Amino acid sequence: MELKESIISPMDGGRHNSRRYTRRDLLGRLAGAAALTPFAKWNSPSPFQISKDRSSRETPPKAPKPFSDQDDAFLQELEAANFRYFWEQANPDTGIVRDRCNVRNPDKSDLGSIAATGFGLTALCIGEKRGFISRAEARERVLNTLRFHWKKLPNHRGFYYHWANVNSGERLWDSEVSSIDTSILLCGILACKQHFEHSEISMLASQIFNRVDWGWLSEDTSLLPHGWRPESGFLQYRWDNYSEMMMMYLLGLGSVTHPLPATSWDAWKRTTFEYDDIRYIGSFAPLFVHQYSQAWFDFRGKRDKYTDYFRNSVIATDVHRRFCIDLSGQFPDYSDDLWGVTASDSARGYVVWGGPPSTGPIDGTVVPCAAGGSLPFLKDPAMRVMRTMKDRYGNGAWSQYGFVDAFNPLTNWYDHDVIGIDVGITMLMVENARTGFVWDIFMKNAEAQRGMNRAGFQSSPALGLQDRNPESYLASPG
Repeated sequence: MELKESIISPMDGGRHNSRRYTRRDLLGRLAGAAALTPFAKWNSPSPFQISKDRSSRETPPKAPKPFSDQDDAFLQELEAANFRYFWEQANPDTGIVRDRCNVRNPDKSDLGSIAATGFGLTALCIGEKRGFISRAEARERVLNTLRFHWKKLPNHRGFYYHWANVNSGERLWDSEVSSIDTSILLCGILACKQHFEHSEISMLASQIFNRVDWGWLSEDTSLLPHGWRPESGFLQYRWDNYSEMMMMYLLGLGSVTHPLPATSWDAWKRTTFEYDDIRYIGSFAPLFVHQYSQAWFDFRGKRDKYTDYFRNSVIATDVHRRFCIDLSGQFPDYSDDLWGVTASDSARGYVVWGGPPSTGPIDGTVVPCAAGGSLPFLKDPAMRVMRTMKDRYGNGAWSQYGFVDAFNPLTNWYDHDVIGIDVGITMLMVENARTGFVWDIFMKNAEAQRGMNRAGFQSSPALGLQDRNPESYLASPG
């Protein structure tokens, strides 16, 4: 099978050189071509002695149970490990979460990710709910994070820099003020606002959200730019095609202080792709674009004038599963038990790869968060892959923070890193598949409701019943 241009971020001294290319930098180039160690000095308390009194605070799964007892126990173990990352790999005073960490050898990088921090804030909600930490511990970490982000973390018109020093908040690597990374952060902040129901958390969350000037970002265009640099102005790339950016437009539409015009929702393209006579809305981008917005926004039982986006993600995910299996002639590790490729580390560096259509130098590597982030869409197929990764490849693929970012059974290569956003999408989507918890708390926000209303979403009880049985879409995928 012909592969598109290789899009790889090179290694720099044994570390992935994110200074040169971010995930979206690489996707922008592709679109143009296609036309573990805790921070000891912080003395964070060790979380994972989950006592009986804490675990008893868990919310029981809704009946009927979505997973067997054995699978649910495994998912509990996975979420606990994922949570450990966000608890240990964040500065407890600033709340900024490290972009990645080496799970095999000591790593002292101060590179923090605003997007990982958004996932981390949501992880605090899940961790408190699941009894991994006490409510007081979680509330203190959230308050420290929001206070720092409101008063001290550098921003421009409410938008934050992509990379920041985990200790000081200082901008790193001449990074851009990022529209999508700020949006992921805002989703985490709004999740905390509803879960903790605490007066100062609510006040700070509203202040941070209301400060974001969406009107500045959209001053001369309905298509929002990827970001802005003080040295050169707006970046050239625009959010003009279906991708993870749905959350950004919906948040902007939900603002009362600096709202986006309602027409912005209609400005971006929804391109129809086809694979094995199956049609869906997609883009020349990896699988994560079908996951990120749906980690917080609950699209089940709703549609706008274009489509049911939850159903679309179900179909797109199943198409990706088929695509990987169809590659088994070249890469015999791929099967119904082991599939999933999305932007990740590789033996050669960070790679934006996936399909269909085939993008990047696919080489048989498996990316755990591809299946982890797909659990609400393809429960049984994704669960089967996750059990295979743990049971068959756990010696190399499993760490104290859950799965490593990627591994290749054909070459016996196992990553030594985990990446915060990939840990995050796994944890959030696992929890949504188990209980719908993140969806439930996030959608209580007036900002989320207003955004979807202004985008023209309408609810349908019949559609809601269908979306709660997503595999039913696969029988008639057209």
